[in-house]
Amino acid sequence: MHYIRKIALWIDTCIESAALIGLLTMIIIVTLQVMTRKLFDFVFFWSEEVTMLLLVWFSFMGIAIGFREKLHLGIDSFTHKLPPAINKALDKIIQLVILAFGIYLVSYGWDFTVMMHESELPATGLPNSTLYAIMPITGIMTCAYALLQLCGIETKRHAHLQEGDGH
Repeated sequence: MHYIRKIALWIDTCIESAALIGLLTMIIIVTLQVMTRKLFDFVFFWSEEVTMLLLVWFSFMGIAIGFREKLHLGIDSFTHKLPPAINKALDKIIQLVILAFGIYLVSYGWDFTVMMHESELPATGLPNSTLYAIMPITGIMTCAYALLQLCGIETKRHAHLQEGDGH
């Protein structure tokens, strides 16, 4: 069990690092694009397309990381008035809905990725499926986090950063 946890943490760290590297790369590309356009009246032909790819991938990875860290919106002002047993049941229902959403992303994301593989992105020539491949990946991550939370395993890795959120 110890090795499984280490492997899961390593995969999770890789995904989180990829999201952060994607964000940093996107910032650099947009900054370069603005500078070259304003200063030299020149734009890299691939910059807008690569930025779009990075934005989509970063956003979808952020969805899964948000589920992991339990950062998504909730109505705490309402649920704090309910008995603990009802809150516990609501938490399980929410985790099941998140699991269903993850399964949806895996299933339909995979179908859509396969369907879009025949076309290509105009600037980079990459298969259009490159844009959509993050959907099933996010679905797998979301399912994993939901299943862990359903089993009572804490998935928050950055709880120390959320100390002021009331949870």
